[in-house]
Amino acid sequence: MHVPDGFIDAPTSAVTGVVAAGALAVSLRGARRELDERTAPLAGLVAAFIFAVQMLNFPVAAGTSGHLLGGALAAILVGPCTGVLCVSVVLLMQGILFADGGLTALGVNVTDMAIVTTVVSYAVFRGLVKVLPRGRRSITVASFVAALVSVPAAAVAFTLIYAVGGTTDVAISKVATAMIGVHVLIGIGEAVITSLTVGAVVAVRPDLVYGARGLRQRLKLRVDGELVDAPATPVPAAARTSRRGLWITGLVTSLVLAGFVSFYASANPDGLEKVAHDKGIDKKTGRHASSDSPLAGYGVKDISDARLSGGLAGVIGVGFTVVVGSTVFWVVARRRRASEPAEAA
Repeated sequence: MHVPDGFIDAPTSAVTGVVAAGALAVSLRGARRELDERTAPLAGLVAAFIFAVQMLNFPVAAGTSGHLLGGALAAILVGPCTGVLCVSVVLLMQGILFADGGLTALGVNVTDMAIVTTVVSYAVFRGLVKVLPRGRRSITVASFVAALVSVPAAAVAFTLIYAVGGTTDVAISKVATAMIGVHVLIGIGEAVITSLTVGAVVAVRPDLVYGARGLRQRLKLRVDGELVDAPATPVPAAARTSRRGLWITGLVTSLVLAGFVSFYASANPDGLEKVAHDKGIDKKTGRHASSDSPLAGYGVKDISDARLSGGLAGVIGVGFTVVVGSTVFWVVARRRRASEPAEAA
């Protein structure tokens, strides 16, 4: 779904850039309500994990592959506003360091892959959580459906953007049919990855999962004829995974996925690349501004061994993403803490 330079004309790219900038500004403010010192490190880890899993293209049809978009995963784990920022950090790292997704198309990609997927998936997730029974299984089911819907929603968004500013003369009906069809299949993979990841985190630290807040109803006691909330009983520390342990486990998993497992990912073009080639909408693809980057194409320049080159590039990418993401979210959490005394006064 990474749109390269040349697919969308300059005016439309500029408009989506303004839309993306506005959404990021709103998300920064919203993230101050979602993040605190406990969850800020998790947000940086979520960004790094999304980067790693996006390197794992999986086959979905003859000659086509797909990969995680990550909007649903981020929104459910750390909140919709923080989720937009997580995916945006990933897109920025991919565009600058790896020449993946055009820099002039960054607004298109943030709008499509960060904003649309996050907003749509979280709306679906919250709607399902309200009608399903309270419990961990409901969180997992809602995560699956939300992620499944988010991918074709992004395909629809791209189709609309292309209808306005596409640089080639291709019938929009053909683009829509091809994009939505293949991305429904990719959405199944997205749903499996998202539900498994959310389920794993909820199983060990539900208190850190934004979408699982309020999962358990407070025990009620009758006092003088009235029902009141019973005092919260914390889960013994020995029975829970520490935040540091969860963070380290997640980081090591991300490094292994990007540095080793990614070598076995499908080499077939992803959904957008396949549709663009088959329908001829890639005729005006431009040269990427970061094509001379030493990490362009997810390989380290001057290292001839493909396994070593790709693995090292993946590890570097995870490292950069977790550092940049953690710094951004730490600053946001600090600003929240600094503003609380003033608001209380």
